[in-house]
Amino acid sequence: SIQVNLTGSAGQSFGAFLPAGITLRLEGDSNDYVGKGLSGGKVVVRPPRAATFDPSQNVIAGNVIGYGATRGSLFLGGVVGERFLVRNSGASAVVEGVGDHALEYMTGGLAVILGTTGRNLGAGMSGGTAYVYRLDESQVNRDALATGELQLGELGSGDAEILRDLLEQHVAETGSALAKAMLDDFDNEISHFVRVLPRDYAAVLQTRQDAVDQGLDPDGDIVWSRILEVTGG
Repeated sequence: SIQVNLTGSAGQSFGAFLPAGITLRLEGDSNDYVGKGLSGGKVVVRPPRAATFDPSQNVIAGNVIGYGATRGSLFLGGVVGERFLVRNSGASAVVEGVGDHALEYMTGGLAVILGTTGRNLGAGMSGGTAYVYRLDESQVNRDALATGELQLGELGSGDAEILRDLLEQHVAETGSALAKAMLDDFDNEISHFVRVLPRDYAAVLQTRQDAVDQGLDPDGDIVWSRILEVTGG
């Protein structure tokens, strides 16, 4: 694998289209489109180790982070701008706060948001999962909530394991005091996370799991017929 360690301020599209096997670690900050089209690589942006400010209250990167990502991971030791993970279809990302329109048109992947969000979260989100700390429901896309297209709920046991692992990675990569405090009191803090899950995506996941439990091929024709039935496709 290739490890690249950098310092300073990166411009537009830092880590764009990064493939598997390459890790970019930036100690500083970055502009818009970090991890655009991420294709299996890892991108880390963290504040300088000598910084005296609270990263969870300061911007670390700009707008449209992770746009169109398909695989890989992002760890951002601070707050980012608008349209976080728009059109993400498979990457995972941890961040400490986001602006408006986060998770817009997301079709897959995983987002962990450890701080506040802007308005219109989850607009057009049809896949993927988000774990949001102390989610303000009024910030979620109103139409998606009204129609039931987005489901908000508690984390299950499987979710807890995934979240803990991502928090541990986030601490290791960014030195996040916020994530470290959550891990230190994880059994209590997990109750403050809300899972955001599209309704049809949840139905697909459940149908596939039921198929596995029944010894069926989750990618087989029988299961796909069931998926079309439960999603109205």
